[in-house]
Amino acid sequence: MVLFDGAEIRSIAEELASAIGLPSELAITIAVDETTPLGRAELQSADPVVLAVESGALEDPKAPRRLNRVGATDVIGRLLYEARDRLDPEFGDPPASSDLALPLASAWEVHCVGRLGRLGRPVQRQRRLYQFRNRHGFTDAADDAFDQLWTRDGLTWDAIVGLSEGARAALPA
Repeated sequence: MVLFDGAEIRSIAEELASAIGLPSELAITIAVDETTPLGRAELQSADPVVLAVESGALEDPKAPRRLNRVGATDVIGRLLYEARDRLDPEFGDPPASSDLALPLASAWEVHCVGRLGRLGRPVQRQRRLYQFRNRHGFTDAADDAFDQLWTRDGLTWDAIVGLSEGARAALPA
């Protein structure tokens, strides 16, 4: 139903995997569900890497059924950073994606996309800030936590949890 070029998606993934620092021998599979225009995307496995992506997550909103390279880079890059984190024993042991509370999932996404932006890839900082504020509150504490997640490298899972919980603790009663 979509007019995506598998070779172009593969090229995006290979370029990002290398830039992110994933091992070159790590197998990466991207399963695109072309039967739905929805935009869900998740990491189903870290080793081997398996990304499950609904076609709407890769589609150009201004040219239906066509690949949006910038959007695909955002989605695939975020998920590859999640895979890298899960493969790094020093990162910690986050729960399975399906078990993550929305505030924690949002905080981790901010950290992943912030690093993607530091690689020079186009990212939507304001979109991520708004999403983060919806889960953590429109407070100075939430904005400070966001800035740390967005700008810092080498955060562990415990640090991400701490930033998320700290922001939520500052919510008015």
